[in-house]
Amino acid sequence: MQISADQNAEICGKDLRKSALISALICFYKMIFTDPLTNLKQFGLRPTDNVADLGAGSGAYTIPAAQMVREGKVYAIEIQKDLLLRIKDEASKAFLSNVETIWGDIELVGGTKLKDGIIDAVIISSVLFQAENKISLVQEASRILKLDGRVLLIDWNNSFGGIGPRSDMIISADAAKILFENAGLKFEKEIHIDEYHYGLIFKK
Repeated sequence: MQISADQNAEICGKDLRKSALISALICFYKMIFTDPLTNLKQFGLRPTDNVADLGAGSGAYTIPAAQMVREGKVYAIEIQKDLLLRIKDEASKAFLSNVETIWGDIELVGGTKLKDGIIDAVIISSVLFQAENKISLVQEASRILKLDGRVLLIDWNNSFGGIGPRSDMIISADAAKILFENAGLKFEKEIHIDEYHYGLIFKK
């Protein structure tokens, strides 16, 4: 099935920052490959957790995370203002009062506008491969985490002959581990996502 550019924008909320091609890939990923709620259950969010969804897009992880942390809060950080409006609308429809949207640049240290050490759990889903400044992105995740806070990283493990991103954009699980360890985060475990993506959990 082919999806036009207009249809893709309507379905995904222009869900990516760089190009229509990557936007279509991320949308396809969120709709077809994996279930955010299942992944978050494996992550083990607690009802009182404060969560930061970095590069929240249209809220595929923000909304289910907010439903799991009713006594905590989910900060949805995104650089596209139209997507933040979409998240606010989805949160309202779901009667969620614990979602706060933040217009920020996750690829800058300080770019999330959150204080140091206030977050229990960070979600970075299908964002690392497209980030131009990966080191700063990971450093920012580490900065906002509490001691013993955790990160859920989900990303593509291959280009799969064009199904996924270009091969030169792929960040392997091993390379990701090095990035996070260099930022002071310890690899905790790997979780199953699907055959196209890996899921890694890190702890501060």
